[in-house]
Amino acid sequence: MSFVFNADEIFEMALKIEQNGEKFYRDSAKKVEDSEAQDFLAGLADMELEHQRIFKGMKSALTVADQKAMTFDPNNETGLYLASLANTKVFFEKDIDTSGLEGIFKSALAAEKDSITFYLGMKDLVQAGSGREKIEEIIKEEMRHIRILSERLAALKK
Repeated sequence: MSFVFNADEIFEMALKIEQNGEKFYRDSAKKVEDSEAQDFLAGLADMELEHQRIFKGMKSALTVADQKAMTFDPNNETGLYLASLANTKVFFEKDIDTSGLEGIFKSALAAEKDSITFYLGMKDLVQAGSGREKIEEIIKEEMRHIRILSERLAALKK
């Protein structure tokens, strides 16, 4: 079965990815002893929480047409598929080294890059006029995380 997703479904998955990211950062903050690092990781978790708020707002602004299913899906297979992808591909099912800040930052960078790759692929599955341009906003938000994490990782290596 080929899946064609609408913007509403993409935002549901984006919300799940952001929830997973928030949990990752909060859990990681508990594993480090440095209070500055704990604050930084808590700040990243708060950014993920803010992304959730942004995505909820974007989702609520979708038109009825944007929310319309693009395929016949009486058993919600699309929703289940999206949830599975969100849970396994980004922030989960990875070998995450949380023994130190460098490992946490590298793992977080990989997850953020994966989320961008995921959103780029999903953008192609959303038909024009069904909110494809809104996916670009998600990608920009994730790129901001990569910049922040990269700066912190570089500072650790100095």
